[in-house]
Amino acid sequence: MSNTLRRTAQQLLKTHKYATATSSIRQKTVEKNILTSVYKDIPVTNMTINDFVWQNLDRWPDKTATVCALTGHGYTYAQTHRMSVTFAASLRSKLKLKNDDKVAVILPNLPEYPCTLLGILQAGCVASMMNPVYTSHELKRQLELIDCKAIVSSKISYANIKQALDELKVNVPIILVDNEGLPEGAIKFAELAEDFNVDIDCLKSVQRGPKDVAILPFSSGTTGFPKAVVLDHGGVVALNQMIIDPEIVVIEETTATHQSVLPAILPFFHIFGFNSLMMNQMAQGVKLVTMPYFKPDLFLQTIVKYKAEVLFIVPPMVVFLGKHPAVKPEHLAAVKGMISGAAPLSAADAAAVLEKNKNIIFRQGYGLTETNGAVTVGRNDDTNHAAVGHVLGSCEVKVADVNTQEALGAGQEGEIWCRGPNLMSGYYLDEKSTREVMTEDGWYKTGDIGKYDENKYLYVTDRLKELIKVKGFQVPPAELETVIRTHSKVLDCAVLGIPDPVTGEVPKAFIVPQQGQTLDADELLEYVNSKVAVFKKIKEVQFVEEIPKNSAGKILRKQLKEKYC
Repeated sequence: MSNTLRRTAQQLLKTHKYATATSSIRQKTVEKNILTSVYKDIPVTNMTINDFVWQNLDRWPDKTATVCALTGHGYTYAQTHRMSVTFAASLRSKLKLKNDDKVAVILPNLPEYPCTLLGILQAGCVASMMNPVYTSHELKRQLELIDCKAIVSSKISYANIKQALDELKVNVPIILVDNEGLPEGAIKFAELAEDFNVDIDCLKSVQRGPKDVAILPFSSGTTGFPKAVVLDHGGVVALNQMIIDPEIVVIEETTATHQSVLPAILPFFHIFGFNSLMMNQMAQGVKLVTMPYFKPDLFLQTIVKYKAEVLFIVPPMVVFLGKHPAVKPEHLAAVKGMISGAAPLSAADAAAVLEKNKNIIFRQGYGLTETNGAVTVGRNDDTNHAAVGHVLGSCEVKVADVNTQEALGAGQEGEIWCRGPNLMSGYYLDEKSTREVMTEDGWYKTGDIGKYDENKYLYVTDRLKELIKVKGFQVPPAELETVIRTHSKVLDCAVLGIPDPVTGEVPKAFIVPQQGQTLDADELLEYVNSKVAVFKKIKEVQFVEEIPKNSAGKILRKQLKEKYC
C-alpha cells in the first residue's frame, strides 16, 4: 500500500469524516414525514465491544458459551474470556501487532470464533471477517485492500489463502485453529490462545474507545466488487443496545438455573450472524451451538437435541422449515420465536411455518452491513408478518422520492434512507462510493424501495440497487460481469438475478459472443464458476445478440429482464 493510501486510510479510521453516529441522539429531526421509532432511545455509553460482551461475565462464567454441533467440542464463558485475553496478548507480544493493524478472520462457525474475534479487538487491532469458501481470486482482492498483518483461518481455506498471498508476494502470518496436520510455516492457534504464561501486562497500553474502528466486514454497497465497511466500537455497541430492548428481545437471559440455546447457523462473518447471533447473545449468556455449514439433517437434529427456543435464520431456511416434507411439527415443538432477515420474505412463507407451530412468534428484521445489520425489527409479540418491523431506538427512516429526494408520507413508495448511531463511517479507502450513499446530514441511502403505514410498520417492496440475493448473501452483478469479460470469446455480457425456489434468486448470464467465435454454456460456466464462491456461481446462460444500454453505456437491466425473462 502506498504512503498516500496509508495516510488516507488512517484519516478515515481516526476522523470518521462521514460518521453521524450520535446525530439522532443529539437532536431530534425537524424534517417532515420522518419515520421514528416506537422503541426507547438507547443510552449514550463509552463501552467498547469487549466491554459490552463481558459486562455480565461474573454471572455465568461456568456456563457453556460455544459448542460445536458436529463434534461436541466447546468452551465455557470463563474459558472463552481467558483465551481471548491470552490471544490478544500473544498478538501484541509474539506477532508484534499494533493498534489498528488489520487481522483477517477466515473461518466457518466454530467454537473458537468468538475468542478469536474478541481477542483481536482486545489487542487494539481491527478484525476483517471474510467468507471461508471464497476462492483465492476473491480473497486476494480483499486481503490486499485491508493490508492485513495476520490471518486466522483453518485448513479448509489454507490453500486458497496461501495462493492469494503468493500472488500478492507478501508474507503474512497464518494462524490455523486446527490441532493436527498443520502445513509447514502455519502457526497453531492454541500456541497463541492457550499459552497462559504469556505476559498480559502488554495489554495495559491498549486504549480503545467508541470511535475507534473495530471491524471491516465486506458488503457490496450499491454495485461492483465487495467493499470493506468501516464499523467502529460505538456503532456495534449501539446496534446491540437497540436489539436488546425489552420489547424486542425474545431469548431469555441466562440465570443460575436456566440457559437458553441458540443454533448458530448464520455465518459469523455476515453482519447478521456477527451482531445478532454472536455479540448480542454472548452478552446475555446464551449457549451458541455452532454449525460450520447448513445441512438440513444437522440443522433439524440441533434444533431438537438442544430444544432451541429461538431461531435466527434467512428466508431460504424459513421456506425449508415451512414447506419441506421432511420438517414435521415435532421438529419445531420447542421453538417460541423466529426472526428472519438478510432478504425479503413473503407473509405466505411465514404462514407455512406457523402451520407447524402456531405458537411461534415470527418476525422479520431489515438491515445492511452498512447499518451494523439492522434498521428495523418487529416487537416480540408481533403478528404483522408482511412488514419488516419498526425502526430501532435512536434511529430514523426516510422514504425518499427517487427523483426529488423529498421525504414521502405513509403509503408512498420510495428509496429507504436511514440515520442513527449504528451507521458505518464509510467504505474503507473508497471515498467516491461513500459519497454516493452518505449525505452530508447523515442519511444512508440503502438502495432498497419501501413504504411505511400509519402504524409505523416498514415494508420493503423492491430493490433500486442491482444486487442479487442468494440465500441472504449479496451477489453484485458487476463483479460477475467483470470475470465474464476476461473470457477471450466474450464480446459483451450482463448478469441478472432470476427467481429460485430454494435460494431465493440465482445469477443468470446473458452473453454476446465475439464475432466468429463458438462458445457454449458449459465452457463459460466452468470458466466463471471456478473463480467465485459457491453462492455466486452462475446457474444459467443465455446467448443474445446485444445487451441493452443507455447512452452512457450503463446496462438497462429492466429492459433486459423484460425482453428475455
